[in-house]
Amino acid sequence: MARSGEKVIVDPLIGEVVFRKSMRSRNISIRVHPVKGVSVSVPYMLPYAAAHLFFEARRDWILRAISKQKEQQRNVHAATPEEIESLRRQAKALLPPRLAELAARYGFTYNRVSIKHNATNWGSCSSKGNINLNLTIMRLPRVLQDYVLLHELCHLRHQDHGHGFHLLLEHVLTDHILRMLETASPDDRPLAAELARKAAASKARYPLDYTLTRAIKRHPMPGA
Repeated sequence: MARSGEKVIVDPLIGEVVFRKSMRSRNISIRVHPVKGVSVSVPYMLPYAAAHLFFEARRDWILRAISKQKEQQRNVHAATPEEIESLRRQAKALLPPRLAELAARYGFTYNRVSIKHNATNWGSCSSKGNINLNLTIMRLPRVLQDYVLLHELCHLRHQDHGHGFHLLLEHVLTDHILRMLETASPDDRPLAAELARKAAASKARYPLDYTLTRAIKRHPMPGA
């Protein structure tokens, strides 16, 4: 059932598609999520009909994205209960201290940090300043672990993904990657250097965020 500000259609090939009006959106955008499905963000003053035309024009891309995600999920090792508990212990021991270290370095203050196990996101930040971190972060390389933590810390000041959020995250990531190039362990430094080179060559508006986002997508999140 659609909520206020939403319109739901059922496509014969794609399934349920949610069109969601947004005051923050300047352009129509489509998100294909392996768990949440397909959603279309629509600028508030734009009619749904225009968004539907955009959706139809991007249908082949959406189907390819869904197919690719399904293939990635088939290749993901399903963790056993024992492996999950091992990851949970590692995450509880290592992630909160690392989050505190990064928060102190960049001047963030949060309320509480919790370790979760889900299949929808790597982390989240509530309006009350509480941060949730997915225990499967422990499967990521160190530079991408830090990216998730810094992403959530920046949400303490910007709850959305608007321009202000991206400017802050890009500033923090720039400093952080430079530090990693100087001080990271021999195991972590090569990936940091590779990501820095790709970001330097990127024409994206927020090159480091773009590059790290692409890198983390190569690590499909196992189902909870």
